[in-house]
Amino acid sequence: MVKRERNVMVAMRDGVRLATDLYFPDGDGPWPVLLERTPYDKLGTELVKSAGFFARHGYAVALQDVRGREVSEGEWYPFREEGPDGYDTCGWLVQQPWCNGQIGTIGLSYSGCTQVGLGALGAPGLASQWISMGPQNYRDSAMRQGGAMELRFYIYAFRMAATSKEAQADPVKRIALQRAHNEVGKFLLPPGRVPPKAGLTPLKYTPGIERWVHDVLRHGDYRPYWSDAPALSILERYDTYPDVAITYMSSWYDTYVRGTIGNYVEMTKRHKSPTRLLMGPWTHGGQGVAFSGDVEFGPDAALHYDDARLRWFDATVRGRDAAALAKEPPVSIFVMGGGSGRKTPAGRMMHGGTWRQLPAWPPAGAEARALHLRAGGRLTWEAPAAGEAADRYVYDPADPVPTVGGSISAAENIIPAGGYDQRGGPRVFGSRDDLPLSARADVLVYSSEPLAKDLEVTGAVEVVLWCASSAVDTDFTAKLIDAYPSNPDYPEGYELNVADSIVRARYRSNGESADPPLEPGRPYELRIRLYATSNVFCAGHRIRVHVSSSNYPRFDPNPNTGAPLGESQVTERALQTVYHDVDRPSRVILPVMG
Repeated sequence: MVKRERNVMVAMRDGVRLATDLYFPDGDGPWPVLLERTPYDKLGTELVKSAGFFARHGYAVALQDVRGREVSEGEWYPFREEGPDGYDTCGWLVQQPWCNGQIGTIGLSYSGCTQVGLGALGAPGLASQWISMGPQNYRDSAMRQGGAMELRFYIYAFRMAATSKEAQADPVKRIALQRAHNEVGKFLLPPGRVPPKAGLTPLKYTPGIERWVHDVLRHGDYRPYWSDAPALSILERYDTYPDVAITYMSSWYDTYVRGTIGNYVEMTKRHKSPTRLLMGPWTHGGQGVAFSGDVEFGPDAALHYDDARLRWFDATVRGRDAAALAKEPPVSIFVMGGGSGRKTPAGRMMHGGTWRQLPAWPPAGAEARALHLRAGGRLTWEAPAAGEAADRYVYDPADPVPTVGGSISAAENIIPAGGYDQRGGPRVFGSRDDLPLSARADVLVYSSEPLAKDLEVTGAVEVVLWCASSAVDTDFTAKLIDAYPSNPDYPEGYELNVADSIVRARYRSNGESADPPLEPGRPYELRIRLYATSNVFCAGHRIRVHVSSSNYPRFDPNPNTGAPLGESQVTERALQTVYHDVDRPSRVILPVMG
């Protein structure tokens, strides 16, 4: 029998009290404690279900509303206080007579951020963590990427404002905020409505959330905004992170691919405690199903989430079967691909795949090989010849390329995440037709010949573009695609998005601060770091790359003016040039498994 104590108010160092629900196993303690801190209501069905599950298996569980959410006191400015508040909560837990001094932390997404934040500060009693889809550096992947803002966090702001304490306290504000959440697309179309004007949207009723949106839009430089908060970046804190057991879990269509893998790699350099990496094929939070967007992977793809976490904490906190865990390879990945390409009874495309265990990441045997962008839309292993003509297109910020799937979270009502055929249609926000994205004049398409045999790509992908622009600042995007041949279910074939990303030219050197403006017409070498993936491009398929300058509303469209981030009220068209000649070899670098 599980016992529960509701809304225990735990005081933080500044006197703000955070509401905490406690779940106790039957019998006498003390017990190890599992902590999850959430902005999404600690009474959420899945959270309560998991808390009961762990309590029945001998763990006390603490579920806490973060500062400014639900029953907790204070103002919610997203992410900022999660490090100190998590530290103080752990300090309170270890002082309780029912706690045996060992704390494990759990949670996904924002609750992954709360774990990283308290870990980065060396929270008392911390013994083990299962960090699901959590961050490394929000500026580099998640809130911003390649210098651009991921606008799903603007969408997320409206979602969270609708359930804010301000909305709960005032029925008039509640109506305005709920309506804004339900109609959030109106704040994104036309694209000229981004960035939002301060004080002129319903977000004005939630000052902390509105400040956060504008801060994320305008803070492109790493220091001090991102670097100084442990929950936003732990890049400077690896060496002081306690040597505790950690499982890092994410998925190829999740927003935290780069952060999860980056954390695993850095921790394995420093820690002796068990450290594991688990990468599935799912979307953000979709680990319980065997599909991602419009793509099916087979029944083995789904994860029994609570069972896996229980085995981890039993081994790393209680020592149960720890020897068996130590013998297992530390890296488990799902290698996508190999399916029939036909439509399943559920209406999804069968892409298939299988699990693989590895001794390390990046995987041994992956060879970096360059596929070169060539004239005529070709993609070849051979380098370009002298005199190959460049490709050009016009990027209009008022008519951006629509987002069709990808590694996205928190925006399902506007931007469905996962794998999709890269074409427009009614489900695609901002789409005007159902034609393939490749039909647009502002999308350059480069395709290999049909593959003679299967080719597996596992690891990080990079696109190197030699390009020029008529603008002083602009964006370039790249997308890696598994192009299926036609079959009776998909007579036009199927262009499956595998990985993509963006680079904002003012951050082209990948440094911590902005570079000088572009010199219009001058060629530059830009590097676009796509998220890592694991995919088998089957015989008969083509490897395809899309190059453009927008992916909306996933990323905020660059106005091309060079104005300060988040402030431009006008836009300009830009003439973009992509070179692929012997002196300027644009290419995609793939980690090909031998």
